[in-house]
Order: sequence, then structure tokens, then C-alpha cells
Amino acid sequence: MKIDAIRIHENGGPEVMRFEEVELRPPPPGHVRVRHKAVGVNFIDTYHRSGLYTLPLPSGLGMEAAGVVETLGEGVAGFEIGARVAYGSAPIGAYAQAHNVPAGNLAELPGGVSFEQAASMMLKGLTAHYLLHSTYAVKRGDTILFHAAAGGVGLILGQWAKHLGVTAIGTVGSDEKAGIARAHGYAHVINYRKENVPERVKEITRGAKLPVVYDGVGKDTFEMSLDCLRPRGLLVSFGNASGPVTGVDLGILSSKGSLYLTRPTLGHYLATPEEFRARAKDLFDAVAAGAIKLQIGQRYALKDAASAHRDLEGRKTTGATILLP
Repeated sequence: MKIDAIRIHENGGPEVMRFEEVELRPPPPGHVRVRHKAVGVNFIDTYHRSGLYTLPLPSGLGMEAAGVVETLGEGVAGFEIGARVAYGSAPIGAYAQAHNVPAGNLAELPGGVSFEQAASMMLKGLTAHYLLHSTYAVKRGDTILFHAAAGGVGLILGQWAKHLGVTAIGTVGSDEKAGIARAHGYAHVINYRKENVPERVKEITRGAKLPVVYDGVGKDTFEMSLDCLRPRGLLVSFGNASGPVTGVDLGILSSKGSLYLTRPTLGHYLATPEEFRARAKDLFDAVAAGAIKLQIGQRYALKDAASAHRDLEGRKTTGATILLP
């Protein structure tokens, strides 16, 4: 079966992305062919494209999409042809009209969730879930910090944190993004281009600082994040939007208060189909309850995926970005 897809044959900037016709084989045993209605764009896709996270080449891109079940591989139970489904983890190759996905990576969509909503929230929403519920399990009354609060994960996490009784502080790079973050659950928003983030955190917390900082920005915010933590606080470094953190002297953790540092990835928090579906159910329930309202800031045609990457890396986007096959 021939489909249109985005492929890369070498690593580099957005210009290496090609819109091609490719052969999609029948789904192997245990897999489901999903005909995509909407595809999510995430920062990790740019890492795969650039080579920061290595892939065997040539390769597709993308880890998140929503659509309908088109074909069932041998041994698949629990799904019917035509079922509305979504996924938010490997195998890579979602930037395409259709994709073969392990049945254990698929969640059936509730009636109140659209394809575009699902494609905008699976990877980002599941990331917010494991950050808030597992990596550091927030408690009512906690105060936390999240960098890039107006991004796709940030807008979901801010609302979810507020729903859980947590005071969320967000950092942004413009006054426009500050307004968006405040509208999505953040009690305090710091424009890092105008304000000193650690000093503002001290003011907000009356000197106590924070038990946890969630940092998906990486190199540019690493030391700043450490300076926002109270003794024995936890820095959750889960992304590299500004580049990877390298050359760290672990002694900095002791000098700044016996701090903890972790570098989690979503895959380790979706270790089994049961864990994936439990997290997905919590996400769907939060959306259905109105605790999380989804913002799709940008839509691009599948063939224009390179433009989506340029805007994402240029920090020109807010909320979620999706591709329409």
C-alpha cells in the first residue's frame, strides 16, 4: 500500500525532511494499521531529525497521532475496524497518512475527544501525567516551577497542577506567552527575558524556594533551575529545547543544597500496555471533566512539516502543533 509520509535520509535542519510516497506493508502480528486524521508535533521530533537522538536512516519522524483502525494484524484483540484510536509513543513514523502501531500502544478515544485534540495531547499529556504523578508526585499545597509554560506540555501541566491543588510557577519568553500561561493554570508567570527567575522564585515562596523544578529547556536553564530549589529539592530535566546539558560537575548538587537530579523519558513510564492505558485514562478523564482544556495553536499540512519544525525551534509556537495528512 502506497502512502504519503515525511522521511529523512540524513540528519540536519528542517531542510532534510522530504515529503515522499512510501510503501506501507500490512501490519505484522500484534500490530494495528491506523489511518491518521491528525498527527502531533513534539520537540523530540526535532531531536530525531537533527541526530541529537540517533535513528537508523532513512527514517520516518513523529511519535503521536490519532485516527481510525484500518487493518488488524494477526492475534490482535480488543479493537474493531473503524475504531477511533490514538497513540503517543514509539514506533517512530507518525508523520504519514497511516502507520502500523503495536496494539499495546493504542488507546481507544472517548466520544468527547476529537482526533485533533487527541493528536495534540497524547505524548504531551502523558508526559505531564508522569511528571506530576510519578517522577515527583505533587501534593496539594506544593509550589512547583515549569519552564516553557506556554508550550504544549506546559499548558496541560499548568491546568492539571491547578486541578490537583498545586501552585504552579511558569517561565515564558514574552508578555503574550505570559498571558497564555496565566489562562492555563499558572498562579505566577515569570518572563525570563525581563526578570531574574531565581530571585522571583524566592520572592514568591518567601525565601523557601521549591521542592521540584520541571525543566524541558536544558542547557540555558540548567543552573537557573538548580538555584530555584530548596535543600534536597529535585530537578527534573526532561528535555533539551535549548541544547543538551553537558559537562556537569556533580559537586554543584551538594554545594547548592544536596540536590537531586533526574533525566526521565516517557518510554520508561509507559513500560507496559497496562501502565500506558492507565495514564491515558487519567488524561481522558481530566479532559472530560474540564480540568484540562486543550489549545491547538498551529495546524500545518503534512507536506509542510518542515515549516512546523522551523516555527517550533524558533519558539514561535504556543500550545500544541498538529499536522493534517
